[in-house]
Amino acid sequence: MAFALFPTAFGTCGIAWNERGLSRFHLPEETEGLAVERLACCAGERVPEEEAPAWVRGAIARVQRHLRGELQDFSDLKIDWSLVSEFQKAVYLRAQAIRAGLEGSYGEIARELALGPESARAVGAALAANPWPLIVPCHRVVSASGKMTGFSGPGGVRTKTRLLALEGAELLSE
Repeated sequence: MAFALFPTAFGTCGIAWNERGLSRFHLPEETEGLAVERLACCAGERVPEEEAPAWVRGAIARVQRHLRGELQDFSDLKIDWSLVSEFQKAVYLRAQAIRAGLEGSYGEIARELALGPESARAVGAALAANPWPLIVPCHRVVSASGKMTGFSGPGGVRTKTRLLALEGAELLSE
């Protein structure tokens, strides 16, 4: 496994991969050192962006375009699904189906997966463990009322709101 850091309009992001696909994606941390620390613990060796495989460099370019406002659909990227449970994969695939500018709710995803309404919390827990935020757009999942609820990525709800605004989602304020 290897990882690279790269600049974006939001700050320095990180991406990790292995022979099966993307193994992690990190939104910008407070410092580049923190990003290196978080990726190095689970992603192996850091390589310069320009030495990443062509398919990874392509993913990097698409993330950079997206965070500049040129919205991208990442559902075709190669992801190492072996890193998550079948339940998490099902939730993540459903989240990937939510297009930029739109939002879904935890309960909607639970219903679409033929789970009971009590499963909305399990959907939320799966999204909180998402190793590929932005690539698997967990930021597009909000509470049933449209309220911005927790976001486990760096910056928390502020980053979630910033991503949704970038994508043109209709945001509610209190």
